[in-house]
Amino acid sequence: MSPLTESTPPAANPPLSKKDYKSDQEVRWCPGCGDYAILNSVQATFAKLQKQLHETVIISGIGCSSRFPYYMETYGFHTIHGRAPAIATGTKIANPALDVWVVTGDGDALSIGGNHFIHAIRRNVGIKILLFNNRIYGLTKGQYSPTSEQGKVTKSTPYGSVDYPFDPIRLAIGAGATFVARSVDIFAPHLEHVLERAAAHRGTAMVEIYQNCNIFNDGAWKHFTDKDVRDDRVLHLEHGKPLLFGKDKRKGIRFRDGFHPEIVTLGEDGVREQDIPVYDEKDPSPTLAMALASMDEHKLPVPIGVFRVQDKPTFEEGVQAQVAQARTKKAKETLQDLLNAGETWDVA
Repeated sequence: MSPLTESTPPAANPPLSKKDYKSDQEVRWCPGCGDYAILNSVQATFAKLQKQLHETVIISGIGCSSRFPYYMETYGFHTIHGRAPAIATGTKIANPALDVWVVTGDGDALSIGGNHFIHAIRRNVGIKILLFNNRIYGLTKGQYSPTSEQGKVTKSTPYGSVDYPFDPIRLAIGAGATFVARSVDIFAPHLEHVLERAAAHRGTAMVEIYQNCNIFNDGAWKHFTDKDVRDDRVLHLEHGKPLLFGKDKRKGIRFRDGFHPEIVTLGEDGVREQDIPVYDEKDPSPTLAMALASMDEHKLPVPIGVFRVQDKPTFEEGVQAQVAQARTKKAKETLQDLLNAGETWDVA
């Protein structure tokens, strides 16, 4: 057979690289904003996972973070304030095969969007929620947000905020989240690992990302993210490993009376590694995850990583099952049968 008549198999599509996920839009955030680092990590993670552009949707609300869909070469919606989880829910139900991601901020998700946020989590819709937390309203120029610490002086709280702040991790756990995690904008390898874990989860995956707003709230997280302190101020949650931290992993978190965390040092006062709790992210009880999320960030290390993973059916699976059942049951009915179903009246 001559080369001209040989059957040649179709060429496989070349693997996607990080640049394939970058749109042709100019990225417009303030110079030095933590959103750049998060965008880079998301694009790198998508490339690693070879997410198909036509199967991926990024949905956002309002805020600095919500410009995200413009910068990704995927499908996307830039929606309205706080409503991204609702629109993402509709998208996932309409086409469960789509890979749906929500990008939101602490203001967008937890103030006007608080109701949509907790109910998407409660329903276990198969979407991934990336919540950028910089503890400030950046887009509207520096007002306090639902995560701003008490006493925070801003343009809208000139004498200091009297509000008690939300903690997104505790809120998500309380709403029954099946996947809850936390990372930091500048911890790129860690953030990419957490994003990979979230992508693999089949229900709602909520990832809080500590993000710096260098214009209106610079250094919000520096007390534990700076290189000279992070070893002793960050607790990496690792499934199946003890709650140890510090440069040489000699410090640990132990719980008095089951609920009160304290720092202990291996070798002091007879403390051994086997005395340190081993973390179980799949524990059916949320008690330990909630206790870790509740730790005082100024007195104890800040936990990052996956707090909780549970496996249960998703919202869209239940909806699709009902649709299939209804179609089977109503297969022989006509439109007139449907119109006459239920209560009807004859109007003279």
